[in-house]
Amino acid sequence: MDNKILIRETIDGKPVAVNAAAAATSRKATSSKTKKEAAVLKADPYIWGIYISLLIFSIIELFSASSSEVVGNNVYAPLIRHCIFLALGLAMVLWLQKLHYKYFSHYALALAVGSLVLLIASSYFGIEINGAQRAIRVAGMTIQPAEIVKLTVIIWLAKILSRNQRPGGVATKGVVYAAFVVLAFGGCLWKNGLTNTLLLMGVSFAMFLIGGIPMKKLGIVALCYVVGAAGLYSVKYAGGEHEKAATEFQQISQGSTAVAQEKDGGGRAETHKNRVSRFFEGVHPDDPINDINRQVIMANFSQANGGLFGQGPGNSRESARLPLAFSDYIYSIIVEDTGFVGGVILLILYLWLMARAGSIAYKCSRALPAFLILGCAVLIVLQALAHMCIVTGVVPVSGQPLPLISKGGTSVLVMSAAIGIMLSVSRYAAANGNRKHEQAEINELPEELAAANMASNTTPHN
Repeated sequence: MDNKILIRETIDGKPVAVNAAAAATSRKATSSKTKKEAAVLKADPYIWGIYISLLIFSIIELFSASSSEVVGNNVYAPLIRHCIFLALGLAMVLWLQKLHYKYFSHYALALAVGSLVLLIASSYFGIEINGAQRAIRVAGMTIQPAEIVKLTVIIWLAKILSRNQRPGGVATKGVVYAAFVVLAFGGCLWKNGLTNTLLLMGVSFAMFLIGGIPMKKLGIVALCYVVGAAGLYSVKYAGGEHEKAATEFQQISQGSTAVAQEKDGGGRAETHKNRVSRFFEGVHPDDPINDINRQVIMANFSQANGGLFGQGPGNSRESARLPLAFSDYIYSIIVEDTGFVGGVILLILYLWLMARAGSIAYKCSRALPAFLILGCAVLIVLQALAHMCIVTGVVPVSGQPLPLISKGGTSVLVMSAAIGIMLSVSRYAAANGNRKHEQAEINELPEELAAANMASNTTPHN
């Protein structure tokens, strides 16, 4: 065993014969040295600044938007509950940003499968939230597996794409494998909300672009997504009448009047169809306010009341009347409190996070950290844009929290984990040109995950 020779390629591209035992000893020494050097490495200050700014927005605006949740004399109870989750999220960020990003890829498959099991379990044994989101209640806490699935699948995709990274882009095998994973998990997410499935597909498509997949392959992936979505859509509608009848029976047995009040019927498929129909019909000033259009009309009132500079934090007029003002429609309260200017500033913060992630990924010498940081950034920003588009009436109504701001423990913790992963990459990923750091990073990563970042601004050596 001691005489076994390994042929490696150094950072300068020259093959060197190395004794196996000596190579193992060298790898351990390099790993130990890397950990010592990591103690003085700093996570990206801009990402930290954006994260803290979002937390400040969250605390102020959640308090303003939670008036309908106040029970008794304790007006701070909703804010205290939310701050507890923000504190837990901050602790998670502090912990994850100190871990080397390689550990996320090590447990990617286990995390994805575990979250899928929770998702399936919630669909059969969980509870319903707002008629759509399935959840699991554990020790008095509500867990929404759909939020967890989105992040774990992205981590798994980063591992798949980096493992199959080639000089010409991602290999066909990797593209097929990744697309299959997205379609499989997207099919399971469908029951928990159409928007979640579309978000997962959108983020994965962005990661394919980042990986340098040729346009022909991208077209095939897009076609597979369309066919898969159409298949899921037809299945949902084929069983729509059965689902509708079952839901109506459940609501009637619970004494609910929602069936009589809502024209959606009971099935989620009918709900999706009617939401799209109402979106194209629009709302008009002389329309009577009812349970179907209340959210849209009150959200419009709220944003119109904000004007250019807003009414000031805590002075929202519509927070007590707008359903789900503290979660699915919190952006309208932000605009009412801070005006058009505040709404734009918040949008800029999210876009800045995306730009910063792109800048770091562009400098990464390896593919894995580039996929990780951009996948997490696209998830956060795309979900934020989806929330803003829903609230402002650009797209049909659908429940989607505003990342790190809306009320929701699972969402806050998952998005905090995404920020922690981004900070870990910014701390440990080697930038092109720093050959000492590049070599240390190659030694730290498993051989199959040490592929070069083909989208980098320079051509790295493997």
